[in-house]
This record gives sequence, structure tokens and C-alpha cells, in this order.
Amino acid sequence: MKYIQSSKNPVVKQWKKLLTKKGREQSLTYIVEGFHLVEEALKQDDTVIELILVEGVEMPNKWNSDGIEMIQVSEEVGKALADTETTQGVFAVCRQKDSEAINESKTFLLLDGLQDPGNIGTIIRTAEASGIDAIVLGKGTVDLYNPKVLRSAQGSHFHLPIIKGDLSEIIPVLKEKGIPVYGTALENGKEYTTVKPQDSYALIVGNEGSGVSGEILSLTDQILYITIYGKSESLNVAIAAGILLYYFKNGQ
Repeated sequence: MKYIQSSKNPVVKQWKKLLTKKGREQSLTYIVEGFHLVEEALKQDDTVIELILVEGVEMPNKWNSDGIEMIQVSEEVGKALADTETTQGVFAVCRQKDSEAINESKTFLLLDGLQDPGNIGTIIRTAEASGIDAIVLGKGTVDLYNPKVLRSAQGSHFHLPIIKGDLSEIIPVLKEKGIPVYGTALENGKEYTTVKPQDSYALIVGNEGSGVSGEILSLTDQILYITIYGKSESLNVAIAAGILLYYFKNGQ
């Protein structure tokens, strides 16, 4: 097993670039941290390129690392790579994968300009749990492979197609396929329970502060809202997405 001691090693510098969006886009790879995420990555065919273990950390016997380069690193290197305060000392460099989600899916969740990585990861995890077919990350939405997104999603990004796209171009394609598109906003809409769920649909949730943009809302078939019974102005977007996704799923 190869051993790297210094955080100034060129290989380590390349790994550290994967903590930035630019580095991930240039290499079409990303890095996951922690036993759970690495284990989920190892379950996917042709995904993990390198497995990185801090000295003293042992790989679980149940992990299949056949054909994967394994590298042991010092604690110094582990701290340089970590995006958590207390790292578990295990990382994996993974390949980004393309998806043909539009052609194969019937139910969609579209994200319009979401900025909080924790919200996005939670939404991905909830969407996968609720059985959504595909997620589309619109313009202005934080990168899927942001470490905080990955950590919040807890590996759910491995289990469903997630693509990047221009929602103003994707929505007309969905409508041409006969898929109703629902926007979300507190004004000019219907209470979500008045809409009968269908086998195919696309649901849009928007930016934490400004919501779904007016341009995107104008392209939808219907705007939905969730009634607020207390004095709060709105729900957290991840909570709202969960309510709507499970309503549509359970009503089918």
C-alpha cells in the first residue's frame, strides 16, 4: 500500500482541489469522507478510484476494494483533506456520472437556485426516500458534490439520477411529455391538498430567501402552497419539499 506523509505532496494537492467546485468540474471527480459514505460509494460499480485511509484506521472486512488503489496517509494529510472537525480518517475519490434522467423518469423534483448545502442534501435524501425518480439542479443551485451536500444526503445521491440543467429549458420538455409541472409559492396558488396526485409530475422548490423565480413560476401548470397556521412567514424549504413529496407519493 502506498504511503503519503506530507500534506504538500502533489497527490494531496490534487485531492484538496476536489474540495472546490472548480477542481471537481475540471477532473469530473469528487471526494467523500467517512465510513458510511465510503461504504455506499464502494457498493456502486466503477465509482471509487482511490481509497484513502489515515494511518491507524482499518478498513472493514466487508468492504470490497478489488481493483481500487488504496493509499495510506498521515494524520497531517487526513486533517488537510477533512471537511469535518473530527474526521473518521477514511476518504474515497469517486467518478462523477452522467444520467439520462429526463428520458427515463416520470416523477421529478426541480431545485431553483437553492444555496444552503445542508438543505440540498436533506432534500436529496428525502426525495430518494419518497421514491422520486430524478432530481434536476437548476441554475444557481449549489454543486451536488459539495462536501456538505454529500454529508447531508448520506449517500442518497448514489441511488437516483441527479442532473444539472436550465429549468427554463427542461420544463417545456417535461410538459411536452405530458408531465404536469407544479411550482411552489405562497401567493397566487392553490393549497397543495386540493390537487390530486398523479403518476407523473414535476415539483419545483426554490431559493431559501426568494423562493422559485417569477420566470420559472410562469412556466408551470399550477402553483401550490402549504398553509401556515402559526406566525412564521414560511417553512424551511427542505421541510416543505418533504411534505409535498410524500403527499404526491401517498396520494398516487
